[in-house]
Amino acid sequence: MAASESVNPVDLLREQIEGASPDVLQAMVKTFAQALMSAEADAICGAGYGQRSDERVNSRNGYRQREWDTRAGTIDLAIPKLRSGSYFPDWLLTHRRRAEQALVSVVATSYLLGVSTRRVEKLVEQLGIRQLSKSQVSEMAAHLDAQVEAFRNRPLDSGHYTFVWMDALTMKVREAGRTVNVHALIAVGVNADGQREVLGLDVASDEDGAGWLAFLRSLTARGLTGVRLVISDAHAGLVQAIGVALPGASWQRCRTHYLRNLLTKVPKSAQPWIATLVRTIFDQPDGDAVQAQFQRVVATIEAKFPAAAAHLDDARADLLAFTGFPQQIWRQIWSNNPNERLNKEIRRRTDVVGIFPDRDAVIRLVGAVLAEQHDEWTEGRRYFALDILAKSRTIIIQPDQHASDQNDPTPIAA
Repeated sequence: MAASESVNPVDLLREQIEGASPDVLQAMVKTFAQALMSAEADAICGAGYGQRSDERVNSRNGYRQREWDTRAGTIDLAIPKLRSGSYFPDWLLTHRRRAEQALVSVVATSYLLGVSTRRVEKLVEQLGIRQLSKSQVSEMAAHLDAQVEAFRNRPLDSGHYTFVWMDALTMKVREAGRTVNVHALIAVGVNADGQREVLGLDVASDEDGAGWLAFLRSLTARGLTGVRLVISDAHAGLVQAIGVALPGASWQRCRTHYLRNLLTKVPKSAQPWIATLVRTIFDQPDGDAVQAQFQRVVATIEAKFPAAAAHLDDARADLLAFTGFPQQIWRQIWSNNPNERLNKEIRRRTDVVGIFPDRDAVIRLVGAVLAEQHDEWTEGRRYFALDILAKSRTIIIQPDQHASDQNDPTPIAA
Protein backbone atom coordinates (compact mmCIF):
# COMPACT_ATOMS: atom_id res chain seq x y z
CA MET A 1 0.00 0.00 0.00
CA ALA A 2 1.35 3.39 -0.95
CA ALA A 3 2.40 5.73 1.84
CA SER A 4 0.01 8.42 0.63
CA GLU A 5 -2.91 6.02 1.04
CA SER A 6 -1.97 5.07 4.60
CA VAL A 7 -2.48 8.63 5.93
CA ASN A 8 -5.91 10.16 6.31
CA PRO A 9 -5.47 13.88 5.49
CA VAL A 10 -8.62 14.84 7.41
CA ASP A 11 -7.41 13.12 10.59
CA LEU A 12 -3.97 14.60 10.13
CA LEU A 13 -5.39 18.12 9.79
CA ARG A 14 -7.58 17.58 12.86
CA GLU A 15 -4.56 16.51 14.92
CA GLN A 16 -2.58 19.53 13.77
CA ILE A 17 -5.38 21.92 14.67
CA GLU A 18 -6.00 20.34 18.08
CA GLY A 19 -2.32 20.53 18.92
CA ALA A 20 -1.86 24.06 17.63
CA SER A 21 -1.41 27.04 19.88
CA PRO A 22 -4.34 29.37 20.66
CA ASP A 23 -2.77 32.04 18.46
CA VAL A 24 -2.86 29.71 15.45
CA LEU A 25 -6.47 28.79 16.17
CA GLN A 26 -7.44 32.44 16.51
CA ALA A 27 -5.76 33.26 13.20
CA MET A 28 -7.58 30.43 11.43
CA VAL A 29 -10.96 31.36 12.89
CA LYS A 30 -10.41 35.02 12.06
CA THR A 31 -9.35 34.27 8.46
CA PHE A 32 -12.38 32.03 7.93
CA ALA A 33 -14.83 34.57 9.41
CA GLN A 34 -13.33 37.45 7.40
CA ALA A 35 -13.58 35.44 4.19
CA LEU A 36 -17.26 34.65 4.82
CA MET A 37 -18.11 38.28 5.62
CA SER A 38 -16.25 39.49 2.54
CA ALA A 39 -18.11 37.01 0.33
CA GLU A 40 -21.45 38.07 1.77
CA ALA A 41 -20.63 41.76 1.29
CA ASP A 42 -19.63 41.05 -2.33
CA ALA A 43 -22.95 39.29 -2.89
CA ILE A 44 -24.85 42.31 -1.56
CA CYS A 45 -22.83 44.64 -3.82
CA GLY A 46 -23.41 42.42 -6.85
CA ALA A 47 -19.69 42.24 -7.65
CA GLY A 48 -16.39 41.32 -6.02
CA TYR A 49 -14.12 43.76 -4.22
CA GLY A 50 -12.51 46.08 -6.80
CA GLN A 51 -14.25 44.28 -9.67
CA ARG A 52 -15.86 46.23 -12.49
CA SER A 53 -19.29 44.87 -13.36
CA ASP A 54 -22.54 46.10 -14.85
CA GLU A 55 -24.36 44.09 -12.18
CA ARG A 56 -22.82 46.08 -9.32
CA VAL A 57 -25.48 47.79 -7.14
CA ASN A 58 -23.30 48.91 -4.23
CA SER A 59 -19.65 49.23 -3.22
CA ARG A 60 -17.41 48.86 -0.19
CA ASN A 61 -16.58 51.77 2.10
CA GLY A 62 -13.85 50.54 4.44
CA TYR A 63 -14.28 48.55 7.63
CA ARG A 64 -15.39 48.96 11.24
CA GLN A 65 -13.70 47.10 14.05
CA ARG A 66 -15.61 44.73 16.34
CA GLU A 67 -14.47 42.31 19.03
CA TRP A 68 -15.74 38.74 18.80
CA ASP A 69 -15.56 36.48 21.88
CA THR A 70 -14.87 32.85 20.97
CA ARG A 71 -13.57 29.75 22.74
CA ALA A 72 -10.27 30.47 21.03
CA GLY A 73 -10.18 33.91 22.64
CA THR A 74 -11.28 37.41 21.69
CA ILE A 75 -10.80 38.06 17.96
CA ASP A 76 -10.66 41.50 16.37
CA LEU A 77 -12.86 41.44 13.28
CA ALA A 78 -13.02 44.00 10.48
CA ILE A 79 -16.65 44.18 9.35
CA PRO A 80 -17.11 45.51 5.79
CA LYS A 81 -18.96 48.81 5.45
CA LEU A 82 -21.08 49.75 2.43
CA ARG A 83 -21.47 53.13 0.76
CA SER A 84 -25.24 52.72 0.67
CA GLY A 85 -27.07 51.08 3.54
CA SER A 86 -25.36 48.93 6.14
CA TYR A 87 -24.04 45.41 6.54
CA PHE A 88 -23.96 43.36 9.74
CA PRO A 89 -23.24 39.60 9.95
CA ASP A 90 -26.19 38.51 12.09
CA TRP A 91 -25.23 34.88 11.56
CA LEU A 92 -21.90 35.53 13.31
CA LEU A 93 -22.36 38.38 15.81
CA THR A 94 -25.15 39.80 17.93
CA HIS A 95 -26.07 43.44 18.28
CA ARG A 96 -25.36 45.13 21.62
CA ARG A 97 -22.84 42.49 22.67
CA ARG A 98 -21.33 44.73 25.33
CA ALA A 99 -24.73 45.46 26.84
CA GLU A 100 -25.70 41.79 27.04
CA GLN A 101 -22.31 40.95 28.50
CA ALA A 102 -22.85 43.72 31.03
CA LEU A 103 -26.19 42.22 32.05
CA VAL A 104 -24.54 38.84 32.56
CA SER A 105 -21.87 40.51 34.68
CA VAL A 106 -24.48 42.23 36.85
CA VAL A 107 -26.22 38.90 37.44
CA ALA A 108 -22.92 37.27 38.31
CA THR A 109 -21.99 40.03 40.73
CA SER A 110 -25.40 39.66 42.37
CA TYR A 111 -24.56 36.06 43.15
CA LEU A 112 -21.38 37.07 44.95
CA LEU A 113 -23.02 39.89 46.92
CA GLY A 114 -25.76 37.76 48.39
CA VAL A 115 -28.81 38.78 46.36
CA SER A 116 -31.70 36.29 46.67
CA THR A 117 -30.66 33.05 44.95
CA ARG A 118 -34.18 32.43 43.66
CA ARG A 119 -34.31 35.91 42.12
CA VAL A 120 -30.91 35.58 40.48
CA GLU A 121 -31.72 32.13 39.11
CA LYS A 122 -34.75 33.61 37.34
CA LEU A 123 -32.51 36.18 35.71
CA VAL A 124 -30.02 33.49 34.72
CA GLU A 125 -32.78 31.42 33.11
CA GLN A 126 -33.93 34.42 31.06
CA LEU A 127 -30.39 34.86 29.79
CA GLY A 128 -29.98 31.17 28.94
CA ILE A 129 -27.08 30.71 31.40
CA ARG A 130 -26.68 27.52 33.42
CA GLN A 131 -24.04 28.65 35.89
CA LEU A 132 -21.27 31.19 36.41
CA SER A 133 -18.01 30.62 38.23
CA LYS A 134 -16.20 33.20 40.36
CA SER A 135 -13.39 33.38 37.81
CA GLN A 136 -15.91 34.15 35.04
CA VAL A 137 -17.42 36.87 37.21
CA SER A 138 -14.06 38.52 37.87
CA GLU A 139 -12.96 38.32 34.25
CA MET A 140 -16.21 39.77 32.85
CA ALA A 141 -16.42 42.54 35.42
CA ALA A 142 -12.82 43.66 34.91
CA HIS A 143 -13.16 43.68 31.13
CA LEU A 144 -16.45 45.58 31.15
CA ASP A 145 -15.45 48.07 33.82
CA ALA A 146 -12.37 49.05 31.81
CA GLN A 147 -14.46 49.54 28.66
CA VAL A 148 -17.15 51.58 30.38
CA GLU A 149 -14.65 53.69 32.30
CA ALA A 150 -12.76 54.54 29.11
CA PHE A 151 -16.03 55.47 27.42
CA ARG A 152 -17.21 57.67 30.30
CA ASN A 153 -13.91 59.54 30.56
CA ARG A 154 -13.06 59.96 26.88
CA PRO A 155 -12.30 63.53 25.69
CA LEU A 156 -15.25 65.39 24.16
CA ASP A 157 -13.23 66.70 21.24
CA SER A 158 -15.75 66.58 18.38
CA GLY A 159 -16.10 70.37 18.23
CA HIS A 160 -19.09 72.39 19.36
CA TYR A 161 -21.98 70.48 20.92
CA THR A 162 -24.74 72.89 19.93
CA PHE A 163 -27.68 70.88 21.32
CA VAL A 164 -27.64 68.79 24.48
CA TRP A 165 -30.36 66.61 26.04
CA MET A 166 -30.17 65.76 29.73
CA ASP A 167 -32.22 63.32 31.75
CA ALA A 168 -32.14 61.27 34.95
CA LEU A 169 -33.40 57.74 35.49
CA THR A 170 -34.15 56.38 38.96
CA MET A 171 -32.57 53.02 39.87
CA LYS A 172 -32.90 50.86 42.97
CA VAL A 173 -29.63 49.91 44.66
CA ARG A 174 -28.87 47.87 47.77
CA GLU A 175 -26.72 49.85 50.19
CA ALA A 176 -25.92 49.12 53.85
CA GLY A 177 -28.65 46.50 54.06
CA ARG A 178 -31.32 48.84 52.65
CA THR A 179 -32.79 49.41 49.20
CA VAL A 180 -32.36 53.04 48.17
CA ASN A 181 -33.05 55.09 45.06
CA VAL A 182 -30.16 56.55 43.09
CA HIS A 183 -30.26 58.63 39.91
CA ALA A 184 -28.41 57.86 36.69
CA LEU A 185 -27.59 61.23 35.12
CA ILE A 186 -27.28 61.00 31.32
CA ALA A 187 -26.27 63.59 28.73
CA VAL A 188 -26.65 63.28 24.93
CA GLY A 189 -25.46 65.89 22.44
CA VAL A 190 -25.09 66.72 18.77
CA ASN A 191 -21.45 67.24 17.78
CA ALA A 192 -19.95 69.46 15.10
CA ASP A 193 -20.45 66.73 12.46
CA GLY A 194 -24.20 66.65 13.11
CA GLN A 195 -24.02 63.22 14.77
CA ARG A 196 -25.67 62.31 18.05
CA GLU A 197 -23.24 61.36 20.78
CA VAL A 198 -23.58 60.06 24.34
CA LEU A 199 -21.66 62.63 26.36
CA GLY A 200 -21.63 61.23 29.84
CA LEU A 201 -23.06 59.13 32.64
CA ASP A 202 -22.90 59.49 36.41
CA VAL A 203 -24.79 58.19 39.43
CA ALA A 204 -25.95 60.60 42.14
CA SER A 205 -27.73 60.04 45.43
CA ASP A 206 -30.09 62.97 44.90
CA GLU A 207 -31.30 64.74 41.79
CA ASP A 208 -30.40 68.14 43.26
CA GLY A 209 -28.47 71.14 42.02
CA ALA A 210 -25.17 69.97 43.47
CA GLY A 211 -25.36 66.60 41.69
CA TRP A 212 -26.25 68.15 38.34
CA LEU A 213 -23.61 70.86 38.71
CA ALA A 214 -20.87 68.32 39.44
CA PHE A 215 -21.99 66.27 36.41
CA LEU A 216 -22.04 69.28 34.08
CA ARG A 217 -18.64 70.45 35.29
CA SER A 218 -17.19 67.02 34.62
CA LEU A 219 -18.49 67.30 31.03
CA THR A 220 -16.97 70.76 30.51
CA ALA A 221 -13.68 69.53 31.99
CA ARG A 222 -13.63 66.80 29.33
CA GLY A 223 -14.19 69.36 26.55
CA LEU A 224 -17.92 70.10 26.30
CA THR A 225 -18.16 73.51 24.58
CA GLY A 226 -20.40 75.54 22.29
CA VAL A 227 -23.72 74.48 23.87
CA ARG A 228 -26.56 76.74 22.71
CA LEU A 229 -29.66 74.85 23.86
CA VAL A 230 -30.16 72.29 26.64
CA ILE A 231 -33.38 70.25 26.55
CA SER A 232 -34.51 68.53 29.73
CA ASP A 233 -37.27 68.05 32.24
CA ALA A 234 -37.58 70.58 35.06
CA HIS A 235 -35.50 68.53 37.47
CA ALA A 236 -34.81 70.17 40.81
CA GLY A 237 -31.68 72.28 40.51
CA LEU A 238 -30.93 71.30 36.90
CA VAL A 239 -31.92 74.65 35.36
CA GLN A 240 -29.74 76.50 37.86
CA ALA A 241 -26.85 74.12 37.21
CA ILE A 242 -27.13 74.82 33.47
CA GLY A 243 -26.96 78.55 34.13
CA VAL A 244 -23.81 78.13 36.23
CA ALA A 245 -21.90 75.52 34.20
CA LEU A 246 -23.13 76.51 30.71
CA PRO A 247 -23.68 80.29 30.89
CA GLY A 248 -24.04 80.69 27.11
CA ALA A 249 -26.83 78.13 26.76
CA SER A 250 -30.59 78.50 26.74
CA TRP A 251 -32.86 75.97 28.42
CA GLN A 252 -35.80 74.26 26.71
CA ARG A 253 -38.24 72.27 28.79
CA CYS A 254 -38.92 68.84 27.28
CA ARG A 255 -42.47 68.93 25.97
CA THR A 256 -43.00 65.19 26.51
CA HIS A 257 -42.18 65.41 30.21
CA TYR A 258 -44.14 68.63 30.61
CA LEU A 259 -47.23 67.22 28.91
CA ARG A 260 -47.30 64.36 31.40
CA ASN A 261 -47.27 66.90 34.22
CA LEU A 262 -49.98 69.01 32.61
CA LEU A 263 -52.32 66.07 32.06
CA THR A 264 -52.45 65.44 35.80
CA LYS A 265 -54.35 68.75 36.10
CA VAL A 266 -57.35 67.57 34.07
CA PRO A 267 -59.74 64.58 34.25
CA LYS A 268 -58.66 61.44 32.45
CA SER A 269 -61.49 61.78 29.93
CA ALA A 270 -60.13 65.18 28.81
CA GLN A 271 -56.47 64.18 28.58
CA PRO A 272 -56.45 63.16 24.87
CA TRP A 273 -58.09 66.46 23.91
CA ILE A 274 -55.61 68.51 25.98
CA ALA A 275 -52.65 66.57 24.60
CA THR A 276 -53.78 67.16 21.00
CA LEU A 277 -54.24 70.88 21.63
CA VAL A 278 -50.80 71.30 23.17
CA ARG A 279 -49.08 69.43 20.34
CA THR A 280 -50.49 71.91 17.81
CA ILE A 281 -48.30 74.59 19.42
CA PHE A 282 -45.16 72.84 18.20
CA ASP A 283 -46.43 72.22 14.65
CA GLN A 284 -46.50 75.86 13.54
CA PRO A 285 -44.39 77.21 10.62
CA ASP A 286 -42.61 80.08 12.44
CA GLY A 287 -42.03 81.70 15.80
CA ASP A 288 -44.89 84.20 15.52
CA ALA A 289 -47.34 81.44 14.66
CA VAL A 290 -46.10 79.40 17.64
CA GLN A 291 -46.71 82.32 20.01
CA ALA A 292 -50.18 82.97 18.57
CA GLN A 293 -51.17 79.30 18.75
CA PHE A 294 -49.90 79.09 22.31
CA GLN A 295 -52.21 81.93 23.30
CA ARG A 296 -55.18 80.33 21.54
CA VAL A 297 -54.56 76.99 23.27
CA VAL A 298 -54.36 78.66 26.68
CA ALA A 299 -57.63 80.50 26.05
CA THR A 300 -59.37 77.32 24.86
CA ILE A 301 -58.27 75.28 27.86
CA GLU A 302 -59.11 78.10 30.29
CA ALA A 303 -62.78 77.90 29.35
CA LYS A 304 -63.05 74.41 30.88
CA PHE A 305 -59.95 73.89 33.03
CA PRO A 306 -58.63 77.18 34.45
CA ALA A 307 -55.99 75.49 36.65
CA ALA A 308 -54.49 73.62 33.67
CA ALA A 309 -54.51 76.81 31.58
CA ALA A 310 -52.66 78.70 34.31
CA HIS A 311 -50.14 75.86 34.57
CA LEU A 312 -49.51 76.01 30.82
CA ASP A 313 -49.25 79.79 30.73
CA ASP A 314 -46.68 79.76 33.55
CA ALA A 315 -44.50 77.38 31.49
CA ARG A 316 -44.62 79.57 28.35
CA ALA A 317 -40.99 80.76 28.46
CA ASP A 318 -39.69 77.28 29.30
CA LEU A 319 -41.60 75.61 26.47
CA LEU A 320 -40.93 78.15 23.71
CA ALA A 321 -37.17 78.63 23.99
CA PHE A 322 -36.77 76.62 20.76
CA THR A 323 -38.42 79.37 18.67
CA GLY A 324 -35.13 81.28 18.58
CA PHE A 325 -33.58 78.55 16.43
CA PRO A 326 -34.12 77.57 12.76
CA GLN A 327 -37.40 75.82 11.97
CA GLN A 328 -35.59 72.71 10.68
CA ILE A 329 -34.24 72.26 14.19
CA TRP A 330 -37.76 72.26 15.66
CA ARG A 331 -38.99 69.44 13.46
CA GLN A 332 -36.08 67.18 14.29
CA ILE A 333 -36.11 67.91 18.02
CA TRP A 334 -39.82 67.16 18.42
CA SER A 335 -40.12 64.29 15.95
CA ASN A 336 -36.99 62.36 16.99
CA ASN A 337 -36.05 62.98 20.61
CA PRO A 338 -32.95 60.79 21.18
CA ASN A 339 -33.58 60.45 24.90
CA GLU A 340 -36.99 58.79 24.54
CA ARG A 341 -35.73 55.73 22.65
CA LEU A 342 -32.56 55.63 24.73
CA ASN A 343 -34.49 55.60 28.00
CA LYS A 344 -36.72 52.77 26.78
CA GLU A 345 -33.69 50.69 25.87
CA ILE A 346 -32.05 51.33 29.26
CA ARG A 347 -35.27 50.47 31.08
CA ARG A 348 -35.63 47.26 29.08
CA ARG A 349 -32.27 46.12 30.44
CA THR A 350 -32.48 47.46 34.00
CA ASP A 351 -36.00 46.14 34.59
CA VAL A 352 -34.60 42.62 34.26
CA VAL A 353 -32.27 43.29 37.20
CA GLY A 354 -34.76 45.14 39.39
CA ILE A 355 -32.52 45.97 42.36
CA PHE A 356 -28.83 46.45 41.63
CA PRO A 357 -26.27 45.06 44.08
CA ASP A 358 -24.29 48.34 44.10
CA ARG A 359 -23.69 51.57 42.17
CA ASP A 360 -20.85 50.07 40.16
CA ALA A 361 -23.33 47.56 38.74
CA VAL A 362 -25.57 50.45 37.61
CA ILE A 363 -22.67 52.16 35.86
CA ARG A 364 -21.54 48.88 34.33
CA LEU A 365 -24.90 47.99 32.78
CA VAL A 366 -26.17 51.46 31.83
CA GLY A 367 -22.71 52.46 30.60
CA ALA A 368 -22.52 49.44 28.33
CA VAL A 369 -25.98 50.16 26.88
CA LEU A 370 -24.97 53.78 26.26
CA ALA A 371 -21.70 52.73 24.62
CA GLU A 372 -23.56 50.45 22.21
CA GLN A 373 -26.04 53.19 21.34
CA HIS A 374 -23.17 55.63 20.85
CA ASP A 375 -21.58 53.24 18.34
CA GLU A 376 -24.85 52.93 16.41
CA TRP A 377 -25.26 56.70 16.21
CA THR A 378 -21.67 57.09 15.02
CA GLU A 379 -22.35 54.74 12.10
CA GLY A 380 -25.77 56.21 11.28
CA ARG A 381 -26.99 59.26 9.41
CA ARG A 382 -26.46 62.82 10.57
CA TYR A 383 -29.05 64.07 13.03
CA PHE A 384 -28.71 67.70 11.87
CA ALA A 385 -27.40 69.13 8.59
CA LEU A 386 -24.12 71.03 8.92
CA ASP A 387 -25.51 74.30 7.54
CA ILE A 388 -28.36 74.25 10.07
CA LEU A 389 -25.88 73.65 12.89
CA ALA A 390 -23.71 76.54 11.70
CA LYS A 391 -26.73 78.84 11.61
CA SER A 392 -27.81 77.72 15.09
CA ARG A 393 -24.42 78.65 16.55
CA THR A 394 -25.00 82.28 15.53
CA ILE A 395 -28.19 82.58 17.61
CA ILE A 396 -27.89 85.21 20.36
CA ILE A 397 -29.31 83.99 23.65
CA GLN A 398 -31.47 86.61 25.36
CA PRO A 399 -30.32 87.34 28.93
CA ASP A 400 -33.81 86.84 30.39
CA GLN A 401 -34.24 83.30 29.05
CA HIS A 402 -33.09 81.93 32.39
CA ALA A 403 -35.60 84.07 34.26
CA SER A 404 -37.30 80.92 35.46
CA ASP A 405 -34.18 80.17 37.49
CA GLN A 406 -35.24 82.86 39.93
CA ASN A 407 -38.38 80.91 40.74
CA ASP A 408 -36.38 77.98 42.07
CA PRO A 409 -35.44 78.68 45.68
CA THR A 410 -33.05 75.71 45.84
CA PRO A 411 -29.57 77.08 46.65
CA ILE A 412 -26.70 75.93 44.48
CA ALA A 413 -22.99 76.34 44.94
CA ALA A 414 -21.17 78.24 42.23
